[in-house]
Amino acid sequence: MNRIQDLSKFIKLTGDRAKLDAKANGTYIVYKTREGEFVKESSNGEVERMNEQDLPHE
Repeated sequence: MNRIQDLSKFIKLTGDRAKLDAKANGTYIVYKTREGEFVKESSNGEVERMNEQDLPHE
């Protein structure tokens, strides 16, 4: 495999692991879609779009 493929696989595995951890702890993950929207995905599979004002600004 080349570096791009390796990196893509690593990113996918990291996301899959985050989903497993969220399910085990009854929490959620937040990520940005390809369309540029932020979404919050609960451990039960429910997906909610987030507005810019929903994001914490620290």
